[in-house]
Amino acid sequence: MRQPGSRQAARSRSVLAVTAGLAATLLWSGPCAGAGADAEGQGLRAQAVRTDNAAGAASSAADTARAAASTVFRTQVVRVDTRAIDGAPTAAGLGARRSGSGVILESQLVLTIGYLLLEAESVIVTTASGRRIPGDVAGVDHATGFGLVRTALPLDGTRIELGDSDRVSPGQKLLTLGHGEDEATELHVLSRKPFAASWEYLLEHPIFTYPPVNNWSGSALVTADGMLVGIGSLIVDDAAQEHRGIPGNLFVPINLLKPILADLRATGHRRGPVQPWLGMATETVQGSLVVVRVARDGPAEEAGIDRGDVVLAVNGQAVADQAGFYRHLWSLGPAGTEVTLRVRRASQLREIRLRSIDRMDVLGKPAGV
Repeated sequence: MRQPGSRQAARSRSVLAVTAGLAATLLWSGPCAGAGADAEGQGLRAQAVRTDNAAGAASSAADTARAAASTVFRTQVVRVDTRAIDGAPTAAGLGARRSGSGVILESQLVLTIGYLLLEAESVIVTTASGRRIPGDVAGVDHATGFGLVRTALPLDGTRIELGDSDRVSPGQKLLTLGHGEDEATELHVLSRKPFAASWEYLLEHPIFTYPPVNNWSGSALVTADGMLVGIGSLIVDDAAQEHRGIPGNLFVPINLLKPILADLRATGHRRGPVQPWLGMATETVQGSLVVVRVARDGPAEEAGIDRGDVVLAVNGQAVADQAGFYRHLWSLGPAGTEVTLRVRRASQLREIRLRSIDRMDVLGKPAGV
């Protein structure tokens, strides 16, 4: 398993720590300490040897256990390659060809991150053995970000078990693995703070981890006993709760999948009302919620919302950030609900009425759904 630093580095740090203690002892006692200082120094040197040996043995045992776990882990993780339909609106931001990872839920069902599957015309799943199997998009859930792939043939990997992401807490150590990686990487959970994104997306309790890894899209996040607790979504530059500027990754908690898995498998979407979508991307700039992009053919564009507009209120309720904006918008009703935005454009205030829609109405339909 890869982790920050090597086993040799860990041993070096333990020796350096004890050596620093020895140096401090000699500094404070001075040369007049004589035989007492020498005896104490010998004791500290012996302690350093014992600490080094114990750390080395523990590290070796842990590496052996992790290597064994990684062998099984690799058979549960697959590669997912997709190609979007011609003219796909999402290709501008996500690219026409996308690659990431996924995990095997059933013999012909793969769980991955949903943005890999948006408007996908073709899907290829590659197992750990190198076998390439065509598939279709079985379902995408925009509210959580999860996506499912149904393969044309059974996969030659191992099914992964779902864990309990509600039990994941800051400070906990977890493992992650993406397709093509030989060993799992150890991660530390930094926070479970809310995450709001410009594309009308909000997770109340995602899993933020450190250090950041590059192979994050659709990668598996598991506990030490191999239970899946999250699916990789993003690399971020602000993963900690209290300290700003610490990079890391965001994983979507697996418990968000459990209530909707049967619906996604059966119909391609969750049962019940569809989350409303306005088709406008926003960012918080100096305490104001500013429109930075408007989706083509979306409600915001049709209503006349422009890039640079500052959103002040939704149906009379003041909003100042993305999370507050989404929470209030979604509380008003499902897709199809009419809302009124108060916006500031230059020095003028405007009340703009628009009707929300299901975002799938303006996206190309993925193959299979």
